[in-house]
Amino acid sequence: MDKVKQLDVKKDMKVSELIEQFDKSGVLGSGRVARASNILCDMIKDEEMSVFMSLGGPLIPGGLRNIVTDMIRNKHVNLIISSGANITHDMLEAFGGSHYRDEGRDDEDLNAEGIGRIADINVGSDDFTKFESEIIKIFEDISARKPKISIQELLYEVGLLIDDENSFLATAARMKTPIFAPGLIDSMFGLQLWMFTQDHDFTVDAVGDMHYLSDLVFDSERIGGILLGGGLTKHYTLASTLLRGGLDSAIQITMDRPEAGSLSGAPLQEAKSWSKAKCGSTLETVIGDVTVIFPLIYASVLDNLGD
Repeated sequence: MDKVKQLDVKKDMKVSELIEQFDKSGVLGSGRVARASNILCDMIKDEEMSVFMSLGGPLIPGGLRNIVTDMIRNKHVNLIISSGANITHDMLEAFGGSHYRDEGRDDEDLNAEGIGRIADINVGSDDFTKFESEIIKIFEDISARKPKISIQELLYEVGLLIDDENSFLATAARMKTPIFAPGLIDSMFGLQLWMFTQDHDFTVDAVGDMHYLSDLVFDSERIGGILLGGGLTKHYTLASTLLRGGLDSAIQITMDRPEAGSLSGAPLQEAKSWSKAKCGSTLETVIGDVTVIFPLIYASVLDNLGD
């Protein structure tokens, strides 16, 4: 049996050197983080592997916007499946809005001032007002040209109309990296879309995406998954590969527990029983906060890719 090696932390260490120490330890959370980092590095290096990334939870409000955008720009992901909320918050920043640190104030006081709270993140109603006015202009532009459109096509067209180099939606459109959002309607984006369709001839076809997604899946020699958070985006990513036998490789970062049987807390190994991950696939589940763990993993991968 291999011995657990004690961690050796030194001044001026690179992130990849710290993760290498985690790898030498090889146990508990540090071992899982190291294995996830190694898997992600291998996925990106594999030129025949398409990398699908799911974005669940408040990742854009939580500070990961530039990381997601850089991954698209660096061609380290080939396809994104996002919650409607992350798309909304990306656009909110693109339109000049911001996310703010919560100061521990009473929620009823926040409500009175038009401030919504996401854990320790605040968003002001003025920022959403700007979002609402800008998105209506975008809907008017797109609906005049394409009165019937799929969700993926809609997000592509929206991305082309956003002028912000830090926007993952805009960057994906310019890089032709498809974004799918099966739960788009469950967001402020979706609410504005519904309100717009009340007096405009504009139809968004959710089923239409399946043809394009199926072609991408079957055209891929191998598929890797980066599952950040759980819920619908995680399942849609896994299920997209079901008809070809599942993912070939994947990492998952989640705070959820498996005991209640929820998909968000299910270890990736469970996906093998459903053929959503292949038997023999390389998988690692890391329990922890995505906003802490994934930047460490990706920073380490960038170090190693540069070697």
